Amino acid sequence: MVSGGTYGIEDIVHGAGYGRAILFLILTPLLWSLPTAFMIGELSSTLPFEGGYYAWVRRAMGNFWGFQEAWLSLAASVFDMAIYPRLFVAYLTRLFPWFAVNSRGVMVGLAVVILCALLNIAGVKVVSTTSLWLFFVLSAPFALVAILSPLKYGALFHAVTTPTTSKVDLIGGLLICMWNYMGWDNASTIAAEVERPQRTYPRAMLAAVAIVALSYIVPVAAVWMTRLPAAAWETGSWADIAGLLGGPLLRIALVLGGMFSAFGMFNALVMSYSRLPLAMAQDGMLPKFVGKLHPRTRAPWVTIIALAVGWAACLGLGFERLVTLDILIYGLSLTLEFLALVVLRIREPQLKRPFRVPGGMLGAIAVGIAPVALLGFDLVRSEGEQIAGMSSFAFAAIVIGVGVLAYALKQVVKPAGWAQPEPVS
Repeated sequence: MVSGGTYGIEDIVHGAGYGRAILFLILTPLLWSLPTAFMIGELSSTLPFEGGYYAWVRRAMGNFWGFQEAWLSLAASVFDMAIYPRLFVAYLTRLFPWFAVNSRGVMVGLAVVILCALLNIAGVKVVSTTSLWLFFVLSAPFALVAILSPLKYGALFHAVTTPTTSKVDLIGGLLICMWNYMGWDNASTIAAEVERPQRTYPRAMLAAVAIVALSYIVPVAAVWMTRLPAAAWETGSWADIAGLLGGPLLRIALVLGGMFSAFGMFNALVMSYSRLPLAMAQDGMLPKFVGKLHPRTRAPWVTIIALAVGWAACLGLGFERLVTLDILIYGLSLTLEFLALVVLRIREPQLKRPFRVPGGMLGAIAVGIAPVALLGFDLVRSEGEQIAGMSSFAFAAIVIGVGVLAYALKQVVKPAGWAQPEPVS
């Protein structure tokens, strides 16, 4: 459930160049992903509850902050989830430019949203099965790119490629890199549906960081050997690169892979995000009808439909703008998770922790410093982007403020009686 995948990294090369792009792809998992994986490894193995990070923050800091954690995560998902249908269309138009005309691409993106919502209502097993097969399908074309690139050493310096429209710069490349390495906490919301989460999550998180980093770095480093200009890269460029290296068949394979990647990511994340309102409804923090389950699959169908409407509403926003808003709001929710790690160490030291962030209390504090510091780059960028006549930062501030107002309204409507965090067995 990590954002983007190999198909989402093209604009990093465009904005930063090969050398700095590879540097970003090496350092970002160390400063951003690995600390997050350590934090999630401890909290998910300690509190494997439905709702994941929402349950952790609420357990550590109470109803208000638990509500804000859920609100920030769902608000970030609105912008995050709109990116994947855009990636799907970006690759589709490499084969069929007809879909790039007028609003046809938006209609295709809307179809992706509807189909994935229906798949998730069909049940978790369908989602997990399709995602597993997609992993194997997506890996094969990039393996061929890595093998064929050294055979074209220096041969693509003057290659003719599709003119790019990307305006991503150095900071934009870094933010897209951060986006491609975020999402490690998404799987925590379905902890109650995973076998032996105390053992499964820590091992899966640490192994996944290494696998994902290699899947990004190896193909980019290989193409660098061909001397293809960095300015030729943009979202969807893997298809053109594959065509230059292996001909039309490999190009088609990369296009189909890009479409499957975007579809698979969206499909898996629908499952993750839909469990947040479900957990909140079960805690009495949202109306009970929000937590209604499908009688056969037990999927939270009301939540899935409601979220799908919000995701579809943002399909028209630009890729970089969506990434900036996503990281800014998601970063605040991630900060609350790191705070929950420290607060639970202080307030409930007796909790059984099958996996611990190493270094004692100092380690628990230090592990969150680098990820939070990296959010400063997003703050700089958000001041210069415009949405609805205001900066992205101001727009995000309004979205965040709505969460506080929503909590106040909930208190007025239902001032008492909210469920308390359940004790850990």
